Amino acid sequence: MALGLSFVVGVIGNVVSVLVFLAPVKTFWRIVRTRSTEEFQSFPYVCTLLSSALWTYYGIIKAGAYLVATVNGFGIVAESVYVILFLVYAPQKSKINTAAMVGALDIGVLAGLILATGLGMKGDIRIDVVGFMCAGLNIVMYGSPLAAMRTVVRTRSVEYMPFFLSFFLLLNGGIWSLYALLVVDYFLLVPNGIGFLLGIAQLVLFAIYRNAKPVNITRNTSTSLEDGLSQGDDNDREPLISPSNYDHQQHPASSSSSGHV
Repeated sequence: MALGLSFVVGVIGNVVSVLVFLAPVKTFWRIVRTRSTEEFQSFPYVCTLLSSALWTYYGIIKAGAYLVATVNGFGIVAESVYVILFLVYAPQKSKINTAAMVGALDIGVLAGLILATGLGMKGDIRIDVVGFMCAGLNIVMYGSPLAAMRTVVRTRSVEYMPFFLSFFLLLNGGIWSLYALLVVDYFLLVPNGIGFLLGIAQLVLFAIYRNAKPVNITRNTSTSLEDGLSQGDDNDREPLISPSNYDHQQHPASSSSSGHV
């Protein structure tokens, strides 16, 4: 019974996480249309790509964790497309920085971890090491949603913390936390539990400040949700996300918000 319930919850988690991974599509369509990345940053996507790859590896080496591997496999594809678009449309300096980050993190760190754990470790030790890496990276990536919450409090405006990103952070974290409890996986539970609590906190802030009078302050793109926000036309701002989380959330997620689990 528990196995059947965990499968259903895991499938629902896959669907929600896919939606979180796809959250930046509108923004990237804008980038393609304008042939410019404007003030958007590639770092959240590079990190989310690494996170998705690590979780996919975790889902492969751990028995019964195929639902974790499937959704993050999709995340690898989505985040790879986003990073490639950055490399195509970003200014030359940003292209170089993005390429360097991809080489160091998504290739270097990932290859090093897979080689070290694949050749030097076996069984539960390998699963635990990879699980710690996955959970730790997800927790670090929650710094972006926290920064977004700080911006809301400082500006008394929810403009830079869109409702649906906060809602999906809550939903994604809650579903994967339930899945983690059912399959007894603490590496999934801890980061997704944090994401669930952050989602609740963001919705509370949204309720408090949605009708408040904004305070004008100088903003920094690094304080946006898990994927950052542009500083372009106010009528066309769109958050970039990274599922665990989104992790992501930025985003959604991503994404951080984090879409990753």
